[in-house]
Amino acid sequence: MLKFYTRFEINDVTGSSLTDHDMTQLHYKKITSLQRAVFAKFPSLRVFALSNVATVDNRESLEQHFGGLDGKGLLQIATFLNLVPEEVVAPLDWHRVDEQFLRELLITRHEKRCSQLEALNEMPLYPTEQIIWDENIVPSQYYTGDSCLALPKLNLQFLTLHDYLLRNFNLFRLESTYEIRQDIEDAVSRMLPWQSEDGDVVFGGWARMALPIASFAVVEVAKPHLGEKKPSRVRADVGVTLSVRREIKAEWENLRKHDVCFLITVKPTQPYGTRYNHREPFIPQVGLVSVRGCEVEGMLDANGRVIEDGPEPRPQLPGEQRCYRVWLDSNQYRLDMDDLQEGADDVYESFNILMRRKPKENNFKAVLETIRHLMNTECVVPPWLHDILLGYGDPGAAHYSNMPNQERSLEFNDTFLDYKHLEASFPNYELKCDVPEEKRLPPYRLIFEDVRIHKDSDDEENEEKQETELPKSIVVQPYKYEERGPYPSDKPKQNSIRFTPTQVEAIRAGMQPGLTLVVGPPGTGKTDVAVQIISNIYHNHPNQRTLIVTHSNQALNQLFEKIMALDIDERHLLRLGHGEEALETEKDYSRYGRVNYVLAKRMDLLSQVQRLQEALGVSGDNAYTCETAGYFYLYNVMARWEKFQSQMSVHREESDTEKLRSVFEKEFPFAKFFADAPQPLFKGANYEELMDTASSNFRYISDIFTELEEFRAFELLRTGLDRSKYLLVKEAKIIAMTCTHAALKRKELVNLGFRYDNILMEESAQILEIETFIPLLLQNPLDGLNRLKRWIMIGDHHQLPPVIKNMAFQKYSNMEQSLFTRLVRLGVPTVDLDGQGRARASICSLYKWRYKKLEDLQHIFERDEYKKANAGFAHDYQLINVEDFKGVGESEPNPYFYQNLGEAEYIVAVYMYMRLLGYPAEKISILTTYNGQKHLIRDVINARCGNNPLIGWPHKITTVDKYQGQQNDYILISLVRTKAVGHLRDVRRLVVAMSRARLGLYVFGRVSLFKNCLELQQTFKLLTQRPLKLSLVPEDSYPTDRFASASVDNKDIKTIENMSEMAQFVYERYMAKMEELKGTLPSEEELQAMRNQLPQEDDDVVPEETSEEPPEKRQAKEAPVSKQKTTEAFKPTPILNEINVDESEMDQREQVEKEATEEQTQESTPTEET
Repeated sequence: MLKFYTRFEINDVTGSSLTDHDMTQLHYKKITSLQRAVFAKFPSLRVFALSNVATVDNRESLEQHFGGLDGKGLLQIATFLNLVPEEVVAPLDWHRVDEQFLRELLITRHEKRCSQLEALNEMPLYPTEQIIWDENIVPSQYYTGDSCLALPKLNLQFLTLHDYLLRNFNLFRLESTYEIRQDIEDAVSRMLPWQSEDGDVVFGGWARMALPIASFAVVEVAKPHLGEKKPSRVRADVGVTLSVRREIKAEWENLRKHDVCFLITVKPTQPYGTRYNHREPFIPQVGLVSVRGCEVEGMLDANGRVIEDGPEPRPQLPGEQRCYRVWLDSNQYRLDMDDLQEGADDVYESFNILMRRKPKENNFKAVLETIRHLMNTECVVPPWLHDILLGYGDPGAAHYSNMPNQERSLEFNDTFLDYKHLEASFPNYELKCDVPEEKRLPPYRLIFEDVRIHKDSDDEENEEKQETELPKSIVVQPYKYEERGPYPSDKPKQNSIRFTPTQVEAIRAGMQPGLTLVVGPPGTGKTDVAVQIISNIYHNHPNQRTLIVTHSNQALNQLFEKIMALDIDERHLLRLGHGEEALETEKDYSRYGRVNYVLAKRMDLLSQVQRLQEALGVSGDNAYTCETAGYFYLYNVMARWEKFQSQMSVHREESDTEKLRSVFEKEFPFAKFFADAPQPLFKGANYEELMDTASSNFRYISDIFTELEEFRAFELLRTGLDRSKYLLVKEAKIIAMTCTHAALKRKELVNLGFRYDNILMEESAQILEIETFIPLLLQNPLDGLNRLKRWIMIGDHHQLPPVIKNMAFQKYSNMEQSLFTRLVRLGVPTVDLDGQGRARASICSLYKWRYKKLEDLQHIFERDEYKKANAGFAHDYQLINVEDFKGVGESEPNPYFYQNLGEAEYIVAVYMYMRLLGYPAEKISILTTYNGQKHLIRDVINARCGNNPLIGWPHKITTVDKYQGQQNDYILISLVRTKAVGHLRDVRRLVVAMSRARLGLYVFGRVSLFKNCLELQQTFKLLTQRPLKLSLVPEDSYPTDRFASASVDNKDIKTIENMSEMAQFVYERYMAKMEELKGTLPSEEELQAMRNQLPQEDDDVVPEETSEEPPEKRQAKEAPVSKQKTTEAFKPTPILNEINVDESEMDQREQVEKEATEEQTQESTPTEET
């Protein structure tokens, strides 16, 4: 590492970065100056002086030539090159001039440096067994923080972009290696490899993510490209037997092109029946020998051809034998073949396990390739961003107020609801408006008079003078939208949110060129601000294209659903990646979905052209294609419109309104076409208004032909692929994708000629540093410059950072620092949103201490839902202490898989209590801090009430980390741990946990443990001020009329001592509810009469809808209570009461939980899988 940085590619004087070519030139310069010195002073080294550089610039050659020189000769050369002083006197008397030092000095200075880039290009991207289990390279789970590691760090500053990319490359590679290690250990240990009597391998278990290999053969090793040593391509066939459950078989058959798998060799030494011990070292137990990565090209069909991904359904293959064609890493293959020559074993002869990984976590190779590709090309970052990204210079240099091209006039479109809203939004500005008050209606154009008018002036003093005298005032100019036609559907959609002054400042900053950082605490409307910025840029700069990048598909979908509600033309929206299936809309915004939309829209528009042609009485087939429609517009439509305009100009002075209107109605050429519009067409009171109506109607027609002209390319391009590429590169104005998709597809996007002017990043504090940087470079530079004009980052660095699983990389290498957080720490100006409109003021107080300023918006005090209390509960938030259940608190069936049965049962009992009171299930979410507890709560719900139509499943059961960015009315949280605080010690996780609830928050945990934790004190001080035993108001029903501010009588409050009491209480409530329902059920005679009235069998059978929900959840939804009335006599659904459970059943249950961890991946709910 030291050697690398002593010869780093940077100019030691100016600090500017040098390319590989510059470094080579410098090296030649040093060698030639040495040769000159030797030629002049040492005739004995004439051979060295006259040799060409390539033969003498390696260490061996230099040692050979200079080995014969004595100390005096070496000193002469060193002084001639100004490497050491001629006389060692003060203040240089510390200088060494001994022979050993001088010889090493000359050799080190003049030997050829190993090019970092070449080494990087020859490096295999897949980790092998040597790296994966090397503790020095990939430290194991627990890092104490008191030792120094040989790992790169992500600091606040970097030397050059090359240094920045290199550190990120190395860290990203090591972090993914650590995750791969966990996956391999999990899958191989589940397969239980044992040694059979004849020395072969037998597998005693099975794993969802791995299969034994039936056959393996390398089928192609292509010749190297010119100037390279590695083969250009290595392909192999891997045969496996899919004798597994149907859904797992489908997962294996759905392996996509470019998915990464791992080929593993195990030679176990353990005999049959040996159990795997998680606490012992992994490799000796399973006898792992080698690991190699490969990339899937596709599955082979019966004829041995690769089945391509396409719109056609895949062929169904018979039997269970499947063969995959895979690409191996050429660099790795070359290294292995070199080792084979030296007598090592052939690793490609012995693979016996094929392992796949979850698609979401398996994109490391594509990201590494992207970073490597970036390092091989010249990275052009916009000049206004370059220094800030590296952490130098003025942190505020890219703020819009310091940008030379700051815009003076901005159209704020539908941002402001009225003039009062506008006045409130700019408290520090004086507003000037020439229009009378009653006509000051939105939209507004604002001219900021404190922004200088750009003039090329040489007189700098004059400029400075001018700068100080600029008034802080805004000229407001109301303007009107051009009407788009006579139909009600033509009116533009409007924003209805009354933005706060800080939100307006964020919107203004986002519309201006430069870098905008918006810090948005929970519930402050980050998404609404983002959507308004996108809409305003779209209307202010119709020719610019905006790229939206988010961390998760879910955030992208939330953003998209809000964009669709604004006045943005559908044809300009595009959503890339695999998450668009989850958009809650019938419309498809993916590439092919948009192509289909354009083609359908084209047919629709052409049918309107046909209607127009008939209305005008023009013969011919003008509505056949976009091209013929264009000619029709030019020769028939425009001609009639121009004629109409010249005819009407004669009547400009006419004062008789009725006469004017009749002239307009008679002469308007398209009246017949608009016969289906609201009549009368012309309602104006004077010539201008009537002419405006005519123009808006003509604009409607004109827009049809403008769109058809845009769609003309789709007629000329024949294939779906070409059309989708055209859509991406030319047609779409707002393109959305996740940061992962940007990293995976960068090369493809750049090659297509993708262009964009603005980037907006949501959730940017959750995105890895490198994944934030890559979207800046998804386009080729134009004339050596990056065309990026705006970069808007919206996030909250007080909430959870990017997920880094390895503690050493997370803490020591600082890999969890997002670029957003780094810029905030560097002092880049931010806009801090300060008005939250999500949670009750009392719940907000649990986390608002973490922010500089966080106030409650007015509606928090005015709306009914916030004024009313939570039905059935004495408090709107409460911390409930949960003691050990049967002597057990937290348990750990697998490493780091924490569970707490007492808390799980308590939380489910409270959920059932809420449902019995009448709370809707979709308004309740259950969160926990550990995955193990999430699975346990799902099991408990399944056993207690999942199938019960009266109670059913809550909206979500998930972890706090997964729920960031979402909210619900009522949140129940399980803190799980009872021995140590665990990862809730991170205040950012606490902030997320406390800020998910709108109306009610109930936290279950071991109070004595958490209240003493220093980091959590602020929140737990408030939580422990209320009773630590659950306080219920059983007489309430949902919704309640009781006010939150009203106190409850002690006699109405029922205090629950522990979980067992709560379970008993809910059981009794449930039985009482059943009795109550029993009274409302019909008698046996009434039932018989109803049965006789039922329709007979031959009625139409309604087809069953397919759904992705778990069957229990679906049954619960589909079987309402009323159905029971029409079938057999009533039987109450028994709820097993925890008090009656005996010890043996508890042990049995714990065993079931252990086995459930096997199926972790399968049990996630459909909403989470999206």
